[in-house]
Amino acid sequence: MRRLLILLAVVAMLAAACSSSDGESSDTTAAGGDEGTTTTAAAPADSELQAKINACTVGETDGDLNLYNWTEYIPYGSEAEDYGVTDLVAKFEEETGVKIVQTFYEDNETMLSQIEAGGAPYDLIVPSDYMVSTMADPEVGLLMKINTDAVPNLKNLDPKFTNLPFDPTGEFSVPYQAGTSGLGYSFEALDAAGVDYESGISWGLIFDPDMSAPFAGKISMLNDERETLGAALKYLGYSVNTTSQAELDEATAILKDANSRIAAYDSAAFDDLLMSGETVIAHGWNGGFLGSFDQASTDDYDAYEFFGYQVPVEGGIIWVDLMAIPVTAEHPCTALTFINFILDAENGGDLTNYTYYMSPNLAAYEYIDPDILDDPMVFPTEETMAKLEFIADVGDFSLEYSDAFAAAKG
Repeated sequence: MRRLLILLAVVAMLAAACSSSDGESSDTTAAGGDEGTTTTAAAPADSELQAKINACTVGETDGDLNLYNWTEYIPYGSEAEDYGVTDLVAKFEEETGVKIVQTFYEDNETMLSQIEAGGAPYDLIVPSDYMVSTMADPEVGLLMKINTDAVPNLKNLDPKFTNLPFDPTGEFSVPYQAGTSGLGYSFEALDAAGVDYESGISWGLIFDPDMSAPFAGKISMLNDERETLGAALKYLGYSVNTTSQAELDEATAILKDANSRIAAYDSAAFDDLLMSGETVIAHGWNGGFLGSFDQASTDDYDAYEFFGYQVPVEGGIIWVDLMAIPVTAEHPCTALTFINFILDAENGGDLTNYTYYMSPNLAAYEYIDPDILDDPMVFPTEETMAKLEFIADVGDFSLEYSDAFAAAKG
C-alpha cells in the first residue's frame, strides 16, 4: 500500500492504505528533502504558512512536490505501462516543470508519527478519513486549510463525496480514492473446505477456530490496528468504532486466539501473498486484490477464475483516502496544483483504472473502464453498503486500540 477509503448511500457508510520509520523513496531525491535538513518537531498550524497557501494561484508551483503516499497508489513508470494508463507522475512533471519525490507508508499511524516528528518537509499526504479528523483537530493542528480558489477542479467532485463527516466543510482535505476492506481468497482452498462462497463469506474464516482450521498458517491480516480489530469487532456484531472496553477486549481475545493461524500481518503485499499461494485467505483492500488479479491475467490465464474478493456477510469497513497539506509543507502551491491535477476528469479516470478503487470524481466516470464501473467488488451494492462503516476518530480511546493490537499480536 500503500497504501486504503463513497457514496452517501455510499457516504453514510463511506467510510486504507513509511514501510519503516525511515521510509521508502522513488525518484532520485530522498523524500526528507535536501541533505542537512534537521529534525524538528512539527509546529501546530501557523498563520505564516496558511497565508502562503491562501496566496497560491491556479497552476502555481513553488518547488518540487514531496508526496507522502501509500504504495502503488498512483500510476507511474513501468506500472503505468503495464496497466495501460497514463504515467501521472511523468505527466505532472512535464506539465509543471517540477519533480515529484515519493515516500511511502503502510498505515495511517506511521504517517501521523512522521508528521508529528516534523523532520521531513512533506508537502502533500494522503490520510484516511478518520485520520483527517485527528490531524485537523485544532489541539493537534497538523493540517492546513485548502485554498479552494487554487483548485477549480473541485467542481468535478461527486456531491456524495462532499460534506463528509470527518471534514464536513472540506476545509482540510480533498477526496482521492475510496474503497472497501474485506477478504481475498483462493477458490480452490475454499472449495476443498466446503465453503459456499457464492452465498457470501464470513469473518469466521479467520476468527472461528473450526471454520478457519483448514487455512491455518495460510492466512494474512492487515498490519493496521483499526482495520484488523475492526474486522474482529464486525464478526462479533459490534461497531468498528466502539469505545466499549468490554467489546474491544472481546475482539482482542479472538484476534489473539487466531494469531496462531495467521501467517503474516501485512499491509503492503497481502495481494502478492495470496497470488503466490503463501496464503489462501487474505485480509486487505479491494483495489489491491483486483489490481493483482487483473495484472496476473493473460490471454491464457484468468486469475478471476482462481481468486475472489468479498466484504464478509457481517459487514466491514469502507473508507476514503484524501489529499491534505500538512504543517511540514514547504511547497504548498505545488501541492494545490497537484490536487487540481488529480481532480482533472481524464487523470481521475486513469487513477481509478490503475487502482481499481472508487473514484470520488464524477467527471472521471466517462474515462473509467466500464467493467470497473459495473463491478460490485469496486462499487458495492446497496445491500453491502448498508453493512459498512467509516473508521471514526475515537479520541483518547485510540490508545486502547493500539495496546489491544500489540497484545493480540504478542
